[in-house]
Amino acid sequence: MTLRKMTYAGFLFILIVAGCSRKTAPAANKTSGKETSNTTTTKPPALKTKKVKPPLARVIVVNDSVAKKTFDGRLYYDLDGRRYWKNYVDGKYYLYNKSQNSDPAFKKPS
Repeated sequence: MTLRKMTYAGFLFILIVAGCSRKTAPAANKTSGKETSNTTTTKPPALKTKKVKPPLARVIVVNDSVAKKTFDGRLYYDLDGRRYWKNYVDGKYYLYNKSQNSDPAFKKPS
């Protein structure tokens, strides 16, 4: 082999080694005419999770011994930050509603 052939073979070898050791590869998609490299990794956007609220019970059944009394003697029960008032007709506790103020079923029987 001559020196010229050896020089070409060495140059070709260096070119192949340098091409195979490339750290980045061109991206498949082009954005605005520029190729992006894969060296920068970005995290996918965080998924927004919506907090699911537990269903709110409108009516509960509570033993009167665990219920509390107001100054006028009516019974109520607090559950998860909500106040339930006793209906003296059916004995159940109902979530507070403004209409309870005028309903005789929620007044303490005399």
